[in-house]
Amino acid sequence: MTTNVLILCTHNSARSVLGEGMVNALAARLGRDVRGFSAGSAPSGRINPFALEALGNVGVDTSAFRSKSWDEFTAPDAPEMRIVITVCDSAAKETCPYWPGSPVRMHWGYPDPSNAPGGDEGKRQAFELTRQAIGYRLLQLLQLPLETMSNADLQGALNQIARG
Repeated sequence: MTTNVLILCTHNSARSVLGEGMVNALAARLGRDVRGFSAGSAPSGRINPFALEALGNVGVDTSAFRSKSWDEFTAPDAPEMRIVITVCDSAAKETCPYWPGSPVRMHWGYPDPSNAPGGDEGKRQAFELTRQAIGYRLLQLLQLPLETMSNADLQGALNQIARG
């Protein structure tokens, strides 16, 4: 059974998109039955080009990516999430909708790479470092025996990953 992971950030334009791209790419490489999605509470309607560039640089196909609302994942026909991860502090403070199936929730906060100093080169570097940091935690998640873990055990493992 597929483990669905929803990665949230307020605007669904940078960090959550990096997470969606990385979880799907890593799961495919590792042969894991895990599917990643991303969304935002107030989607911007566009994906930051630096996020697309950072993912493209490591071979992630971003052609179907779009900025979307988390409301899409509360619809009756939406895939049921096992894990919901917030990656920005503002999304973590918001009241999330009810997620069918009562998924395990986790917050892994990262600074917004869109605000990095140093012009375009500074932003490119910040997006790449954020991609790597998110990817590292997702790689640890993908090493877990997700199919056999209880939600309580999964919550504990995700907490451990968050602590580093």
